[in-house]
Amino acid sequence: MEVTNRYIAIKNHIDGAPKESDFELRTSALALSVDPGSGDMVVKNLYVSIDPYQVNRMKNYSSSHKSIRFSVAITPGEVIDAPGLGKVVASGNPKFEKGDLVVGIVSWAEYTLVKEESIINKLDPMGFPLSYHIGVLGFSGLTAYGGFFQVGKPKKGEKVFVSAGSGSVGHLVGQYAKLFGCYVVGCAGSKQKVTLLKEKLGFDDAFNYKEETDLKSTLKRYFPDGIDIYFDNVGAEMLEAAVANMNNFGRVALSGVISEYTDAKKRAAPDMLDVVYKRITIRGFLAADCMNVYTDFLSTTLDHLRTGKLQVLEDISLSLENIPSSFIGLFRGDNIGKKIVKIAEE
Repeated sequence: MEVTNRYIAIKNHIDGAPKESDFELRTSALALSVDPGSGDMVVKNLYVSIDPYQVNRMKNYSSSHKSIRFSVAITPGEVIDAPGLGKVVASGNPKFEKGDLVVGIVSWAEYTLVKEESIINKLDPMGFPLSYHIGVLGFSGLTAYGGFFQVGKPKKGEKVFVSAGSGSVGHLVGQYAKLFGCYVVGCAGSKQKVTLLKEKLGFDDAFNYKEETDLKSTLKRYFPDGIDIYFDNVGAEMLEAAVANMNNFGRVALSGVISEYTDAKKRAAPDMLDVVYKRITIRGFLAADCMNVYTDFLSTTLDHLRTGKLQVLEDISLSLENIPSSFIGLFRGDNIGKKIVKIAEE
């Protein structure tokens, strides 16, 4: 049996902020069968993750293209691979059977032909919504947990600042920090999000960065005794302000710099004298660097979810056609929590 597989592609390389006209819905014929023993399988995609780092892959050039397999350049017209989950509809791989739920790298499409060497695993939902497995129990959760504990190296009572506090990673970082015993302040881009951080997620305090004209003074106000750990998701001026307010031996866990992804003129320029004389550690990291704590991450997170100590924020849109608008919305701050598109019912 053969189907017409619909997928989202870029028309051209994107070197600024993405817009609807940069994307197109394309089709290709796909056989819903594979040769036995080939190791390949066909997966019906159910949910796909929408992540800002993908815009770097869409650029004509980015230094990230050669750094890791997940960040290789995307060719205009070709299907876009992304984290997600789905159901096996045909399998030539003895490890998988038709009907298995799987999670890993799929594509912005209705179906994915998954090659044997692809990163894909069977999924046991463990009683949680399927979407959790590409959010809180997926790369977003691992990034938050690994970045905070492995890079931030927290001590109880330390003071933690989280930018993009209502985002897919930030909202989890703040909660991990609170549950560990730290004082936590987050920033977000609206009054609604600030209220959410304080009232639903339990942050000690939060502020709307769009209402502030001097970020260094703002952080001094919220951290009169200095910042010990800064979990950075945005870069640029926010990183500069955080470094200016950090304590001796402060740590910066650099997860993302979304404010710099679409504006080539924006570059963080922290005071390097502060970095040297305060002996501040600034370390960039990726989720792939955190696999050594995966077991701890999963065990701890499952426990927090089951006891209701960890709140999950998800922003789920429906249908393949809404992938471009969902992706573009990330750079306007439209999402609250993990942005996901549901492509089909199980």
